[in-house]
Amino acid sequence: MIWKHKPTAELKNMFPNKSIDDFLGIEFLEVGDDFITARMPVNERTHQPFGLLHGGASCVLAESLGSVASTLCLDITKQMAVGIEINANHLRSVKTGFVYGTVKPIHVGRTLHVWSIEIVNEEKKLVCVSRLTCAVKDF
Repeated sequence: MIWKHKPTAELKNMFPNKSIDDFLGIEFLEVGDDFITARMPVNERTHQPFGLLHGGASCVLAESLGSVASTLCLDITKQMAVGIEINANHLRSVKTGFVYGTVKPIHVGRTLHVWSIEIVNEEKKLVCVSRLTCAVKDF
């Protein structure tokens, strides 16, 4: 297990402030030894003007997953993780329902974390692949 904190699906309880995750309806669903899965609704809050999932919403889901994963790898009394680079390839459109993102580590170092995030539709077809780099900062 890569986590320094015992993770649960109620990960958002670690963060007392409301955030974009709450606005978009992102829910954390599952935590494994080296992955976290969350889902996000595809609706008027996450659509672009033509009624499709907005690429920026996919990036929010990816960055939220990676940032939470990085945070769980740190001593949160001394350090924090901040996203410094994200990329995303949007492979398939989605109009309704939910998309599901899963984050897995590529590199978890002392000062830099790199995460791979795959987002799929309800039929488990790949919608977006993303990579997030987080810098680890001391308080």
